[in-house]
Amino acid sequence: MKRYFTIGMAGHIDHGKTTLTKALTNVDTDRLKEEKERQISIELGFAPLYEDNEIQISVVDVPGHERFIRQMIAGVAGIDLVVLVVAADEGVMPQTREHLDILGFLGIRNGLVVISKIDRVEKEFIELVKEDIKEELKETVFEQVPMLLVDSIANYGIDELKAMIINMLKEQEMRDIKGAFRLPIDQVFTVKGQGTVVRGTVYEGRIEEGQSLMIMPKGLEGKARQIQVHHRPAREAFAGQRAAINLSGISKEEVERGDVVVSSEHFNVTRTIDVAIQVVEDLDYMVKQRMPIKCHIGTAEVMGRIVFFDRNELKAENGEILCQIRLDEEIVAKRGDRFILRRPSPQETIGGGWVIDPQGQKYRFGERTIAALEQKKVGTPGERMVTALMEAKSLTMVELMAHTSLDEDIVKEELQSEDFILYNGKEYTLKALVDLNEEELYNRLRDFHTSYPMKQGLNKGELIQHITKQYPKGLLDFVIEEAIKLGIFKRKEQFISLKEFVPHVPNNWSVRVENMMAKLKSDRMKVRYFSDYLKEAGIPDNVAIDLRKFLEDTSQIVSLDGQFYWHGEIFREAVAKLKKNTGIEFEVGEAKDILGLSRKYMIPFLESLDRMGFTVRQENKRVWK
Repeated sequence: MKRYFTIGMAGHIDHGKTTLTKALTNVDTDRLKEEKERQISIELGFAPLYEDNEIQISVVDVPGHERFIRQMIAGVAGIDLVVLVVAADEGVMPQTREHLDILGFLGIRNGLVVISKIDRVEKEFIELVKEDIKEELKETVFEQVPMLLVDSIANYGIDELKAMIINMLKEQEMRDIKGAFRLPIDQVFTVKGQGTVVRGTVYEGRIEEGQSLMIMPKGLEGKARQIQVHHRPAREAFAGQRAAINLSGISKEEVERGDVVVSSEHFNVTRTIDVAIQVVEDLDYMVKQRMPIKCHIGTAEVMGRIVFFDRNELKAENGEILCQIRLDEEIVAKRGDRFILRRPSPQETIGGGWVIDPQGQKYRFGERTIAALEQKKVGTPGERMVTALMEAKSLTMVELMAHTSLDEDIVKEELQSEDFILYNGKEYTLKALVDLNEEELYNRLRDFHTSYPMKQGLNKGELIQHITKQYPKGLLDFVIEEAIKLGIFKRKEQFISLKEFVPHVPNNWSVRVENMMAKLKSDRMKVRYFSDYLKEAGIPDNVAIDLRKFLEDTSQIVSLDGQFYWHGEIFREAVAKLKKNTGIEFEVGEAKDILGLSRKYMIPFLESLDRMGFTVRQENKRVWK
């Protein structure tokens, strides 16, 4: 499968990130007039870097100025590799350090350092810059990353840098495309004649053109009318790609940066999150209990308060702190999501961490709460497996181990629990998901039977089509087969129905149908066109289609030629009479004499006997089977 990645350019203002991006991609990511005039990046910039049959790489150029830190966090939150840019003539600067802290808190582990503007300094000074950078990177996740020298204007080192990025990403696992689709929005705009367009980096999952979507936390519903990846139309977009989605049914005014496009309702909408955080080493001010903070999560920036359970303030702390963030507005979050905390005034990055539980509750102050959060943080093996399957819906043993970082023996032991179900011999799911889907399909069949009581049921494709985007088809097939085994559903030919359901004429048409059938029976074998009976009974065309099929399926009527129909009893009487008064074989004339029918009815009747397998035609004769 082709893999998709997004890399980010980070670093201090005016250290050459945008120029470097242009040298790599031939795209100027500064689009705004103000950006051109002031020669600084204000908004996120995007460009395609590289694509072949195996891999596609995009670039996010994030603003370096401290005033635009929100845009910076929104940009790097979805990246897979970071290029930390340090200008040779200035070296490590305050924003370099802050970006480095933020990248660490967001869990971005893959990266490299680029020393830019090398044409502006002597070689000896470049060595000092290298040493300075190495010192800053000590005891960080970027301590051992490669370091390259570039001159973006002269194109020196650009090819080498590009090759290194490609090779590093070819060794990296891409984001999960099996889970539900999620795209935090970082840009919203309109296109004349098309409507609302949102853009962002696909965090996980995949999306197809025409797919139904939700905008959370607002709960708006719409569809992906069109998809673009780097200004090129695409039928689908995958985790790791930069994508623009043209939304139908949603106006620009209803959507904003920080909202999240999802394909499933299972994502948590919350205002209270239990978290594990770390703080920066050089905090300028004390962080106090219930202090106002800005929480940056995904592309959202939300005010809230930090709540401690084992302290009332902190200034410096090396380890992880378990606490809670209570937000002023709803966000979309799930376990494992990374975030950044900043002080609103005076502005500074406090720290960051990850979400332990997106549905935090109110707890008492004290060690008992800390112990409970610690246990929740670690999570039992079973809990971790449940979480993985709730997201992916279905995983093999190997995939379960990869998603949970658990050993095979532990996974096998946990799978003995009734919470887990093995299906198709190799994939596992949750009993809760099987029950949930069974209930969903039960309700769909019940509603269908209510709307179309004369139909046998739904074929499998129609029954599951509304949830095939959310669940693997193999899992849905398993749910149906299990429900049939348990006597909840039944199958007749290709149709699935509820076990207790019997096709029937709805009450509001039953009297008219009884009168019509009585008239058809009284006309015996010399009937009129069946459409005449339907019209006389006052049965409209939209009901007549289902009624005719129902009466045929239940053998209450028998078609001679699609226009003439006999009442089922009359047809069976005719077959019995003809068989009684003929030998092994008979001719048309003989049958006409026995039944007293003209050729108008006789020929269609005999052809229906052939079609239904009562007889076989041999030249001018028919032989009973």
